[in-house]
Amino acid sequence: MGIIAWIIIGLLAGLIAKAIMPGKDPGGIIITMLIGIAGGLLGGWLGKVIFGVDSIDGFFDLSTWIAAVIGSLILLVLYRVIAGNRRRA
Repeated sequence: MGIIAWIIIGLLAGLIAKAIMPGKDPGGIIITMLIGIAGGLLGGWLGKVIFGVDSIDGFFDLSTWIAAVIGSLILLVLYRVIAGNRRRA
C-alpha cells in the first residue's frame, strides 16, 4: 500500500477509535487524525510481532482495518492518560 492509502486508513481509523471511545480530548481533530495514522502503523506492527501475521494485506482487507483501529485505540488511551496528567499538573 502507498503512503496515501496509509493516511486515509489512519484518518478513518482515528475517527472510528474516537467513535468507540468518545470523550473530551485535548488537541481536537488534528491530534485525533495524527493518532489514527500512527495507530494504523502501530496496529500493523503489533499484528506482525505478536501474531506473526501480515495484517497489512491491502486497503480493503478486514485485518488491515482491525489492526489500524486497535492501534489507534491504544494510542488514544495513552494520549488521554499523558495529556490528562499534564492538564492536572
